[in-house]
Amino acid sequence: MLAAFTQACENEYGGTIEVPPGTYLLETINFQGPCIAPVAFNITGSFIAPADPSIGSEHWIMFTNIYGFAIYGNGSFDGQGSLAWPQNNCTQGPCPTLPVSMKFNDVKNATIEGITLLNSKYFHFHIFGCESMSMINIKINAPGDSPNTDGMHISYSDNIQITNLQIGTGDDCISLGPGSTNINITNVACGPGHGISIGSLGRAPGELDVHGISVIGCIFTGTQNGVRIKTWAPSPPSNVFDIVFQDIIVDGVFNPIVVDQFYCPYPSCDQGDSQVQITNVKFMNIRGTSVSNVSVDLNCSKIAPCEGIVFQDLNIILNDNQRPTIASCSNFNGTFSGDQIPSECIETT
Repeated sequence: MLAAFTQACENEYGGTIEVPPGTYLLETINFQGPCIAPVAFNITGSFIAPADPSIGSEHWIMFTNIYGFAIYGNGSFDGQGSLAWPQNNCTQGPCPTLPVSMKFNDVKNATIEGITLLNSKYFHFHIFGCESMSMINIKINAPGDSPNTDGMHISYSDNIQITNLQIGTGDDCISLGPGSTNINITNVACGPGHGISIGSLGRAPGELDVHGISVIGCIFTGTQNGVRIKTWAPSPPSNVFDIVFQDIIVDGVFNPIVVDQFYCPYPSCDQGDSQVQITNVKFMNIRGTSVSNVSVDLNCSKIAPCEGIVFQDLNIILNDNQRPTIASCSNFNGTFSGDQIPSECIETT
């Protein structure tokens, strides 16, 4: 497969690598550019990864430094993560090195469409340092108790379009890390999983800002969270701004709307305040049912309060008895408008 890619990559007209129906064991592989002309994969077969979790690679399949690229077809990629998941409880100590199923590093002008990713040992997709990519009609599936199996993690990337995905995992369906800009997420069905998250942010010095994010027309079913922004405390300064969460349905979600500026998944955490400034965030037309009485939970930083937060046309009721939910907010400056539930914030300290 690598030889076929190299041949197409070095051809002045590019080329398409055809993967016919069948099941193929695929070892760790890196498709390295640059290529002379656009290259595509038409995948109708099924790839399986080595089951051994001790290989130590940071990726299973990686695409690096490629401009003009496509993967399409109805093929699948099974990371065979079940042996790795018991080793992946990062709350108990440092995580072992486990491979991302499919990583894109410095890829530009690319379309990934129609494929299925299953049972990754770690993240299913990682998009890093990329630009102008479209992810369309993709399925991602892992058990709800499989740790750190994010469906898609994006960082230091611009102009990424994510449309019509079905994601069920043991962690975030989609997570947006530092340097994520102009990311549009549309018509994603998430569940099981931890929702769609911006963050975690502020863990390392020098992180780039996150802005221009839209999450529109998505459905969350039985997830831990719906839409969430999470930052570490204490943290170096950075910014999150111009964010839109709109036309969202939550169905039996534990925490439909969350801003957590004291995020720490470990038993023992440093004390302090986050310096990640969150501004101009809109939550509009979010409807459905919450398992928790608190459907909106904003725990913002004391030294960098959330500013310009807009809640418009919320209608979130309790899952078990259909009664109204409430909003709990701290260090928050914003507005509630429209005919909605909850209709105001209860200030907490």
